[in-house]
Amino acid sequence: MSEDTASGRITEEGGRSLPSVPGRYVVGIVGLLLLALLPLLANMELGLGVPGVFVFVVDDLFLLHLTTALYFGMFAMSWDTVSGYTGQISFGHGLFFAVGAYTSALLNLGYGIDPILSIPAGIVLAAVAGIVIGVPALRLRGPYLSLVTLVAPLILLQLFIFRSDVFGGELGLRNPENFLGFGVNDAAIVYYIALGLFVAIMALLLVVTRSDAGRVFTAIREDEDAVSSVGINPAKFKIFAFVLSAAIGGLAGAMYVHTPVGGPTPTELMSTTVNVEVIIAAVLGGMGTIVGAAIGGIFVGIVPQLLDSSGWIIPGFLPVVGGTPVADIDFLIFAVITLFLLYVLPGGILRAVIRNGRRVRNSRRGDDGVATDGGQSERVFTRVLRGWREKRRGDDDE
Repeated sequence: MSEDTASGRITEEGGRSLPSVPGRYVVGIVGLLLLALLPLLANMELGLGVPGVFVFVVDDLFLLHLTTALYFGMFAMSWDTVSGYTGQISFGHGLFFAVGAYTSALLNLGYGIDPILSIPAGIVLAAVAGIVIGVPALRLRGPYLSLVTLVAPLILLQLFIFRSDVFGGELGLRNPENFLGFGVNDAAIVYYIALGLFVAIMALLLVVTRSDAGRVFTAIREDEDAVSSVGINPAKFKIFAFVLSAAIGGLAGAMYVHTPVGGPTPTELMSTTVNVEVIIAAVLGGMGTIVGAAIGGIFVGIVPQLLDSSGWIIPGFLPVVGGTPVADIDFLIFAVITLFLLYVLPGGILRAVIRNGRRVRNSRRGDDGVATDGGQSERVFTRVLRGWREKRRGDDDE
């Protein structure tokens, strides 16, 4: 039995080929299994094996932090849908995260609407915000589109601060009700709810991005003019991607504020830091993969929390080092780790894992070659254009 690395299929001795499971799916399945088993490690101390160095305990607080990381992973997947697949780079995706969060929180706090009803309202309003921003930006490309997405949340942020009577100003609103009433003492349940939504959103986006619409997304990213030349309307697909991305971002934001550790504050939901972090998450995990964005989102969401609360400080470190508070050193360490990973894994964590897995399999077969993308984007682009040409030819014949 051998594997055709170009086609991703396994071939038996008789020449019959069997479909193989793509590497990204294997990585995703293994990762999800590990996430599902984490609550079973409750109150176990994990770390590097050196006393006092990067030690953390899988307790209720850790599960709650990981819950917020799962919602940030959903947020990163939403960004990857529009930016990683269609090439519409958004620098202000926190706007949709904040719209979903504030809509649900205001409905719950101001009108007593249960989160199970206010959260869908937040999703809808975030999708509307996607239309409001996406439609006028259709004529824009490259840095002009990115500039629009960058300025829009800054305007909304100032509005939220100015109307402090409605939005609570810089301090934000008080925490709304927890989703389904589960609080700090129900950390495992809160975590599994987040994990279930995380898996559902990942599955949805994988289906969409591997459908005909997803292939058009990729073709638009490669050459929008060529897509238009064969009769495909890029605007329709770009709006669809933008609205889908905004709705999922709104869902992530709405669910986040209804967790015991989440809160509706402008700086926490749509600051420049949030907008940059979601880009880092998707790029670090692997743009244009969904699974990679999910991995990067969890990484960016949980690692700073671990550095901040793990008691990792090496004996001999002082609370202040050279005038810099230890909390700032934690952030500095996270930034250095992120830069290092971006440097050594230019294609993202997911692609690096798949590439190394292929290298191991090839070495076992005595094959020195390592399968790469092999022009995958170009093949997808060509297949989309060829399919639409054949469709138009068939319509003309009729």
